[in-house]
Amino acid sequence: MSDIQINICSSGDTSLRRVTAGNKRKKKRLLQRMQYCDNKCKFNHRRGQSGLHHPPSQLNRVSVNHPSHPTSAQNQSLPLTGRAAASSSCSSKPAASTLSLPSLTVTVTNKGCHETPKEPVDQESSSTLASCAVAGSHQPSGQTPAGFPTKFLAIDCEMVGTGPKGRISQLARCSIVSYEGDVVYDKFINPSVPVTDYRTRWSGIRHRDLVKATPYSEARKEILRLLMGKVVIGHAIHNDFKVLGYSHPTALTRDTSRIPLLNRKAGFAENECASLKRLTKAIFNRDIQTGKKGHSSVEDAKATMELYRVVEDEWEKTLASK
Repeated sequence: MSDIQINICSSGDTSLRRVTAGNKRKKKRLLQRMQYCDNKCKFNHRRGQSGLHHPPSQLNRVSVNHPSHPTSAQNQSLPLTGRAAASSSCSSKPAASTLSLPSLTVTVTNKGCHETPKEPVDQESSSTLASCAVAGSHQPSGQTPAGFPTKFLAIDCEMVGTGPKGRISQLARCSIVSYEGDVVYDKFINPSVPVTDYRTRWSGIRHRDLVKATPYSEARKEILRLLMGKVVIGHAIHNDFKVLGYSHPTALTRDTSRIPLLNRKAGFAENECASLKRLTKAIFNRDIQTGKKGHSSVEDAKATMELYRVVEDEWEKTLASK
């Protein structure tokens, strides 16, 4: 019996198989066995029994040859050669043949790569951060967030005369402005006793202004409610407090007619009690209280606040050091 030698060569696209045999029958039997192994390998390959396993914890979805959405997720192409399949299925002929099988492309789609967190946003924390951002923003010393009354208020009152010859002063108008000069309060006020002198030349008050004016008792409550706990600024402010029948804490009172630093800036003697009109003209070069219609308490209150802001830092340091 002659020896049988089988040489099988495999390449990427074509396979060259050369068989030298002494017996045609044995040669045919070997070829049939090889064909059987080849078919079995292909069959196992189609069923996915090629020896490649994907742990379910790493892959969310595996599709063979036909990925449904190749561009919508992370794709990985894992080529699978037929060497492992051939060696596992055709173990009866190890190293007897080398087969070239079509490659298997496995598409891996990771669904969780772009998912948004499912936990709801803590709205309370967000609102707390927003509040901190507002509280930390820079604001003038007299300005507070919207919805809260300002810490610094400037007041000016206009009076009319009552009693014999109109010698007794009574409140007829009150204006209050904020640190920024915004009007917080401005009303005509009807005195509780008959007016004998409207003092229109100075007060700007006329009879028609008091016909439907707010009663004094009601206006006083409104005003004192605004002044409570605030730093109140006025020019010769003791006159305003007198017609209100009110005494404000000294530590929270600022009188621009008694600030030596302000007089110095205006070029006046430090102990001089300069009028609001003169101080405004000297420091801002602006005229107030002009014309024949009388004074405006809103204009005077705004001018008073502006004068205070000119010397605010130095004056407050001086008061704090005492």
